[in-house]
Amino acid sequence: MVRRVLVANRGEIALRIIRACRELAVESVAVFSDADRHAPHVLAADRAVHVGAAPAVESYLAIERILDAARASGADAVHPGYGFLSESATFADACRRAGLIFVGPPADAIGRMGSKIEARRVAAGAGAPIVPGETPSDQSDRAVRAAIERVGLPALVKASAGGGGKGMRRVGDVRDIDEAIQAARREARAAFGDGMLYVERLVERPHHVEVQIFADGYGHAVHLFERECSLQRRHQKIIEETPSPLLNPALRARMTSAAVAIARAAGYRNAGTIEFLVEADAAAFYFLEMNTRLQVEHPITEQLTGIDLVRAQLLVASGEPLPWSQDDITARGHSIEARVYAEDPGQRFLPQAGRLLRYREPRRPGVRVDAGVVEGSEIPVYYDPMIAKVIASAETRALAIARLAAALREFTIEGIRTNIPFLTTLLDLPAFHDGSIDTSYIDREWDALAATISYAPASRAPSTPEVGPAIDNSQSAVSFDPWGPSSLVRSGARASTPQAAPPPVRRQHTTSAQTLAAPMPATVIKVHVKAGDVVKKGDTILVLEAMKMELPIRAPGDARIAAVCCREGDLVQADTTLVELA
Repeated sequence: MVRRVLVANRGEIALRIIRACRELAVESVAVFSDADRHAPHVLAADRAVHVGAAPAVESYLAIERILDAARASGADAVHPGYGFLSESATFADACRRAGLIFVGPPADAIGRMGSKIEARRVAAGAGAPIVPGETPSDQSDRAVRAAIERVGLPALVKASAGGGGKGMRRVGDVRDIDEAIQAARREARAAFGDGMLYVERLVERPHHVEVQIFADGYGHAVHLFERECSLQRRHQKIIEETPSPLLNPALRARMTSAAVAIARAAGYRNAGTIEFLVEADAAAFYFLEMNTRLQVEHPITEQLTGIDLVRAQLLVASGEPLPWSQDDITARGHSIEARVYAEDPGQRFLPQAGRLLRYREPRRPGVRVDAGVVEGSEIPVYYDPMIAKVIASAETRALAIARLAAALREFTIEGIRTNIPFLTTLLDLPAFHDGSIDTSYIDREWDALAATISYAPASRAPSTPEVGPAIDNSQSAVSFDPWGPSSLVRSGARASTPQAAPPPVRRQHTTSAQTLAAPMPATVIKVHVKAGDVVKKGDTILVLEAMKMELPIRAPGDARIAAVCCREGDLVQADTTLVELA
């Protein structure tokens, strides 16, 4: 059995892994950036190691710093969680070469199935149907454009290394092709360090259904049923449930069998997910991609089957066989999860950053909350804006939905806006209750949905991130339970103090000209104009990045650029003037 696991992640998934380690009497090591110095996962672990500045590329995505932390802490295994380095074959191989156990699939399987292009080949070889598409060997923008024209519109431009909707753009008009290619490539490079793209024909109004698989090193591979993930926004899942209300027993058997066949063909080991698109009439399904890691929505599978997936990950990584056979895995009742994000639905889901002035999780039978924050926590601009996952389980789908809606209405979060009003609106929809919602529903019906959402005002307070001393939990007494009432008390911390990140740029200008301001704290990643340029309504003037998503700032009308008040790479605060228009 592994002895000490370094958790190469942050937030709720880091806490989830730490909990599994506790139950197995395995020591845990947290890593943290400047922005996460006082985060709950840092306080919950047995040890904690500082790995760099707040930007993920300087901390959670810095392979050598993660490996140095593993060596310094004496860890013998690394669990990557999800996101960050979890689907990096380079990282998995680096762990192997460093003598560390990687809690996940082998590096070659990650490389094979983490590449959406190669995964399509493996799936086809295993007999699974795939979406028509093309992967240009020439990766120039011109060649990708030609591939789109051959596949036909509407099409999707997708990152080969992508996931979670990042590095993906829908193209429905020939005039949008070039911008879609460039935006997808930029986002893919920023999120995954790989700008390779491929093109797929857009399947109109599909359902997104995925199958949880698990394999060990002894030739055993099983499925743990499916998850319905069609409620999405910007290709990001919002609400997931299991079982899928769309599938009948025959289709479920075909899809789960296909998923296990793909896992075997890939030489897979540990937990993974095979994602499919299913036509609205359930007449056909297509392989979409494989996620070579634990999924965000894994709790609903745990609630449905009674199986601890993270514990099983640690056992299989330690060289043990799967603790159950296919016949041992049964489903009971229904489970549904909602992702609570720091974002403002009233402003087209603009990500929010700031301090949680009040935070009270719902506590009721049949409800589980996986979170990585407590009252007083900062939601930083550098990472994904998810605050928590609320999971409700019951004997029927209708009862599970009602239980989740009640829990969300009891969830108190003050200091920033969240998507909770939007989530409760979705749960009340007749189209959701009858199981007919497809992946494009929210985008298609947004105007009607927006008119029905009731917003509560969010109290706000200025907040300045603190940078305190690094923490060595092995030398400190900790009284903190992330699954109980929030109590952050620590004594005996020892450490050194790294340099804080430079403060954000905040340039304010007094002018009579019309100005474009930053809607939230963000990084300026691209400036398309200079003083004196003439722009037309709708032209992209610059692009911001916040919480791993790109936000184009467009001209509100025909104008001339009077001044550009920011530079590429600047970190700007909300309301900072970016551009002045004459």
